[in-house]
Amino acid sequence: MICIGNNVVVMKNLYRIIRLCIILTLIIAVPVYAGKLPTDLTESCDPVLQKGLEKCLSSLNLKKATHHKSLSIVLVDITDPSAPRMAYVNPNEMMYAASLPKIAILLGAFERISNGEMTLDTQTREKLAQMIRNSSNQAATEILNQVGKAYLANLLQSSRYRLYDPEKNGGLWVGKEYGKAAAWKRDPLHNLSHGATALQVARFYYLLQTGRLVSPALSRQMKSILSNPAIKHKFVKGLQTVHPESRIYRKSGTWKQYHSDSAIIEHDGRRYIAVALAKSQLGGKWLSELIVAMDDLIFKSAPSDLSNN
Repeated sequence: MICIGNNVVVMKNLYRIIRLCIILTLIIAVPVYAGKLPTDLTESCDPVLQKGLEKCLSSLNLKKATHHKSLSIVLVDITDPSAPRMAYVNPNEMMYAASLPKIAILLGAFERISNGEMTLDTQTREKLAQMIRNSSNQAATEILNQVGKAYLANLLQSSRYRLYDPEKNGGLWVGKEYGKAAAWKRDPLHNLSHGATALQVARFYYLLQTGRLVSPALSRQMKSILSNPAIKHKFVKGLQTVHPESRIYRKSGTWKQYHSDSAIIEHDGRRYIAVALAKSQLGGKWLSELIVAMDDLIFKSAPSDLSNN
């Protein structure tokens, strides 16, 4: 004879145990540093990393370029996100950044998605991937118009993100479609249609990595779209020569003498943010060589007591 009543009790208890296991799994899955993260990147340099960056620039004959502010760099070791180590040169120098500010359009789209004002369907995801990985101007313009130019400008200047901050000489700005149309609104400080500072781009990636762009879940989605770059120049070209196994989450930009690249780079247990903006016909070559030197620096300058994350 089967005791139905006891079976029901057993099943109820089993469901409770399964639910408890799921809850515990979710709790454990949250990084242990979640409650200890800095509110933001500060402009405090790690002395070892800073000295190393300056040596890299000397060895690559790029000191003159930084002196004339035609090269801007921010490097941040975020292997331990609760204790980022940063080095930089000209971090607040606003420069024309071509396609790099398409990352701002990505953020705007996900804010709209979070608010239920856009849908992350297959077609939208494909357009976002084309905009970032292939740097499609057509996809960027379509997404920008869906997001809204005024909406994006306000979002970048919002107190929540401050990715364009007049007190820091500007930052990420998208004031024009990626096409022949006239500029809608150039940035207030420098009259640029597509601009950036290395510091604000680095902040974008730090907030992304720590789950603070829109939401943790949507930050992960954005990071996924930044993966697998289809254009193999600058940072990607340099890293492929020394660490082809690297995972690169990246957006670059090129127009005439303006060359920019930005990425989260992960390999061999370390993770870092690299951003470089250059104004020179040699800028592409500079960035390919610079990323190799900065990658080596990240590992050589790593604190010996820092466990891999």
